[in-house]
Parts: sequence; structure tokens; C-alpha cells
Amino acid sequence: MDQLLEVKLGCLAGVLLITLLCGLIPSQIQWFQFNMARGKHRRILSCIGCFAAGVFLGACIMHMVADALGDIQEEIKKRQQQGSVVPKLNSTSNGDDDSETYPFGELVISLGFFLVFAIESLVLHCCPRAVHVHGDHEGQGDHKSLPESHSSFRAFVLFLSLSFHSVFEGLAIGVQKQETAVIQLCLAVLIHKAIVVFSLSLKLVQSGTQMRWRLLYLVVFALMSPAGISIGIGVSLSNSDGSGLAQALLEGLAAGTFLYVTFLEILPYELRSHESFLTKFFFIGLGFSIMAIIAIWA
Repeated sequence: MDQLLEVKLGCLAGVLLITLLCGLIPSQIQWFQFNMARGKHRRILSCIGCFAAGVFLGACIMHMVADALGDIQEEIKKRQQQGSVVPKLNSTSNGDDDSETYPFGELVISLGFFLVFAIESLVLHCCPRAVHVHGDHEGQGDHKSLPESHSSFRAFVLFLSLSFHSVFEGLAIGVQKQETAVIQLCLAVLIHKAIVVFSLSLKLVQSGTQMRWRLLYLVVFALMSPAGISIGIGVSLSNSDGSGLAQALLEGLAAGTFLYVTFLEILPYELRSHESFLTKFFFIGLGFSIMAIIAIWA
């Protein structure tokens, strides 16, 4: 077997195992269930939740949106070089060759945002009970004072958009042509995935998602990057460029959905907690900073 292929298969197994392990920690350990927490325990969980919110904010801006914009712009440049018709709206008037094209990337991301907005509006219109309150489930004591929980629909959208992005992360590993590049990228993805899947699992617990669905989400999510690596290996072995434009567009839509959930669900939820502003700011900033540092290598 080719040594490069062996390295890629090793990365595939490593990403799968690490993702499952880190995802099962908050999902299976009762200590992470907010409705059972009191006093210092609750404050710690609130800080972890703010850290997770920062992770999602960083993943949204520094990874998903940045990757989607870069990939879409690259595909547009390819088609311009090939003579395809790409409208150069907003062109500069000074005659420079590097005139700006219409912001197609931002448009695709916005379409993903409005897609989730439209679907959620339809879901809430047809099923008003889709959004619930933690107190409705616990129904006792001071639990009724807890902030509104994440809707099951938004938890599903969060899982779906992250899973979509994970496929593309795996694809990037699978198409690499040098062992050092594979290992370097895989390490960055491993760190990224470990933090994100932990945060995802924590949000699924907070959303009140049933145990069997949490496990199903985590298993499917863990399989996404290995699936992407497998596809990338197949593409590299066949020497095919693949459908780059379709991939870029799908990644843009996924980034838009994640943008919606991050700013309209995750951050507002954590900012409504009872922790001090400085504490919330610190842990959200910490989570974002870690994802920003990972972006250096990813």
C-alpha cells in the first residue's frame, strides 16, 4: 500500500475516534446537564457554555465563512481565466486588472442564512411548540427561571451545518499530495473537531434533545470527516478535480445556516445567563481566540 494512502487512512481512523470520544463526554456524563446543576456547578457550566459559544463564533467566522468565501472566489477566478461569463459588477474605474467582481460568496452565504430563516418561520408557524422552555420540562422550583432553551429545530440545523462543513474538512485532507501536508492539516482538524464536537454535544444536551437522537447525531457527525477523507482519496487517485463549484456553493450555504444559528441562537442564549458580563466576555473571547489560532494551520 502506498505510504501516503496509509497516512490518510490513519488520519481517517484518528479523526473518527477523537470525534466520538470528545462528543460522548458531555452527552453521557450527567455532570454536564444544566438542569441538575446548583451553585458553583451551575456557574462552571455557564462558563463552559460561554466558551462553547465563542468556539462556534470562531468556527463560523474564521473557518466556515472564510473557507466558503475563499473557495467561491477561487472558482470564480478559474472561470474568468477559462473565459466563462462572470459579471464584473462593482468594477473599479481606474482600469486596474484586479477589479472586484460581484460578491457572489456573500450572496450564497446570505441565501443559506435566509433559507434557515424561512424554514424555521414555517416550522414555528405550523408547530408553535417547536420552541420550548427548560422549565416546561423540569417543571419544578427555580428551574422555571432559566432562559428559553434552544429549539430542537435549531439544534438540528446546528448539527447539519457542522456536519456539512466536516465533509469539506475531510475532503481537504483526502486530496493532499504530500504526507507532511496531510499530517499538518489532520492535526489542525483534530483539534478543531475535538473542541467543536464537545461544544455541539453540550448544546444538544442543553436543547433537551433525547438521548437516542443525541447519540445518532454524534455518530453521524463523527462519520462526516472520514467520509470526506474517503471522497478526497478517491478524487486524488482518479486525478479528477471534482465538482469544485458545486462544493464551494454548498459550503457557502452551510456557512450561511451556521451564521444564522450562531448569532440568533447560540450567542443570545449564553448572553442571557446570569454570569457577570466580564466573565461571559472572557470565556466567549477565549473560545473564539482558540479557533482563530487553529485557523493559522487549518
